[in-house]
Amino acid sequence: MIHLIVGNTGSGKTTYAAALKRKTNGIVFSIDKWNNILFLADKKPDDGLEWFLERIDRAEIMIMELVHQLENSKTDAILDLGLSKLEHREKFRNFAKSNGYELQIHFLDISKETRWKRVLKRNNEKGTTYEFDVTKENFDFMEGWFEKPSVKELDGGIVVTE
Repeated sequence: MIHLIVGNTGSGKTTYAAALKRKTNGIVFSIDKWNNILFLADKKPDDGLEWFLERIDRAEIMIMELVHQLENSKTDAILDLGLSKLEHREKFRNFAKSNGYELQIHFLDISKETRWKRVLKRNNEKGTTYEFDVTKENFDFMEGWFEKPSVKELDGGIVVTE
């Protein structure tokens, strides 16, 4: 089974993914961790969103290869990849469908105020889900970037609210 963890910045995707891992004994793929380990050391000050998106696309090729292996071993894949855009989520739905894999969407529908408080706390405490600081500018950008899943998209999915 492939689990798509969807929610805007600070919604608790990584925390939720860790809890789902304990429940399913699945493997978590967290794009923030991949970005931090593989790419952030190489980022130049003028590298923007396109720089990140190109690297995320390449990382996801590897993630999909690993998901094939997990599916063959009957192990759940928990994808904490941001999945902010419908098109991005459709990429993984199509991947699952074309390979005959079961897919479950989990949408963390958390208020902007709660999410911002969580981001400030994570930035300050630098606990287990911390990979890098999220600035107010980054947070505000994601408010406009994120595409909330439609009722149709969430059909059969799990919605988590505050």
